[in-house]
Amino acid sequence: MPHITVVSDLPGIRGLMTDRPESAAPLNAVADALLRGPSPLPRGERELIATYVSELNRTRFCSDTHGAAAAAQLEGGADLVKAIQHDVDTASLSPLLRALLRVAAEVQAQAAPVRDETIAAARAEGATDGHIHDTVLIAAAFCMYNRYVSGLATVLLAEPGYYEEAGRRIATHGYARAV
Repeated sequence: MPHITVVSDLPGIRGLMTDRPESAAPLNAVADALLRGPSPLPRGERELIATYVSELNRTRFCSDTHGAAAAAQLEGGADLVKAIQHDVDTASLSPLLRALLRVAAEVQAQAAPVRDETIAAARAEGATDGHIHDTVLIAAAFCMYNRYVSGLATVLLAEPGYYEEAGRRIATHGYARAV
């Protein structure tokens, strides 16, 4: 049961955003900029970072939604998403993406600088300043989104079809129209 009254019957952040459009617009604009705007990372990989951080934060709604958006945009689809949610070290990823997910995990774990060794490992795999910047910002933003959704105990749907449709909607239209 949510900690606040959510008038709409929509789950997760969608219900919060429907009820609070004044905060929805800037939150969706940030998500659009981070996950769909210019970046050295393809959109699907940025969604993969979002789902990975959400999985680490145990925020099922966000993990499933962004996992579906990643699956809709990446070769390997849902199997790849499940693999990184299960064990990033054994998932079939490029060395660069694996290194960036390690950067994201450190951002998720604590509000402290990412270790020099983790950055050096990412750079050794070809990470540029843009890769590192975008990874850190996506990971930090998803810690906020996850805490918003989980902190208010929003409704969680069990039907996997919901998340697949949300992922397709996001991949096609972005976040401004995702609510």
